[in-house]
Amino acid sequence: QARRMEARYRPAGEKQAPRYVHTLNGSGTAVGRCLIAVLENYQQEDGSVAIPEVLQSYMGGLKSIGGRG
Repeated sequence: QARRMEARYRPAGEKQAPRYVHTLNGSGTAVGRCLIAVLENYQQEDGSVAIPEVLQSYMGGLKSIGGRG
């Protein structure tokens, strides 16, 4: 699933190539569609993505990810 979605991450402070995320079977939800909905609805002007408040605890308290610069 991660390969088909091209969902990757790069650990903070590392300069290696991005790694594929680990996924579990998401048969109960359309995981890809849910991810796209968050990206489309929470993308900011600078390209970052605001993390919805209800998901921040799952993201280690992060309020946003990415962005230019």
